[in-house]
Amino acid sequence: MKILKPAVAGTLESSDCMVTVEPGCGELELDLDSTVIRQYGKQIRRVISETLTRLEVTDARVTVVDKGALDCTIKARVECAVYRSNDIRDALPWGGAIQ
Repeated sequence: MKILKPAVAGTLESSDCMVTVEPGCGELELDLDSTVIRQYGKQIRRVISETLTRLEVTDARVTVVDKGALDCTIKARVECAVYRSNDIRDALPWGGAIQ
């Protein structure tokens, strides 16, 4: 899926994360800022990367500001930001429909 325009999902509240996606420059670029990066940085990056791979996003600039979100929350925020960047609003394939 191509990132058509900048989009944001999430908040900066505790146990949440804010994900911003923007059109890329030919590659996938990830910028992660997290309050728990020392403990869970590798896992957070893995969840983001796996979600983008499932959505077939290969060219984007992704910025994530994490405030201790669970993996399922990170996944949902990434999905939402990608869908918003493509103006996909109806019949969203949330959850189990995305493998």
